[in-house]
Amino acid sequence: MAAAVPPAFQLPATLLSQGFALRPETEDDLPFLVRLYATTREPELAITGWSSEQKQAFVVSQFQAQRHHYRTYIADCRFDVLECRGEPFGRLYLASGPTRLNIVDIALLPEWCGRGIGTSILRAVMETAEQSGRGVVIFVEKYNPALRLYRRLGFTEVQDVGMQFEMEWPPAGASTPVS
Repeated sequence: MAAAVPPAFQLPATLLSQGFALRPETEDDLPFLVRLYATTREPELAITGWSSEQKQAFVVSQFQAQRHHYRTYIADCRFDVLECRGEPFGRLYLASGPTRLNIVDIALLPEWCGRGIGTSILRAVMETAEQSGRGVVIFVEKYNPALRLYRRLGFTEVQDVGMQFEMEWPPAGASTPVS
């Protein structure tokens, strides 16, 4: 039987006290989620020479494909929206397994990056995993500036999968990979 994502996972108290929240995403969030997804694709689309309309059509198509894939093939996953005082600014998709938590996706709007929010969220995920003796796994694009953050937090590359690294963070005292 697969383990469910612990319902106890919460944002750190420091973020909660500042008006941050984590809530399940709904269909009403789709316009925001497409806009957020578009920001994650901006660097690669900047060099295409495509029109704004072509870029938007591509983003919507890719978003829909990703959304379908996540919901079809990733078991025991929570799809949550990150908010500050009721305004969405990111998403956290977290799947649970018997030996690890898998950060399926974490994304923040660009204006929310560089404030320590992502670091606080990642540390809370790591703490939640460690409390149950599990590690944390994430796939990170090789060009993603957050790669430095993951390395700083103790994640290591366990596999090169083309455009991405599979990275993991083992729980304290683990002598073998958590995969």
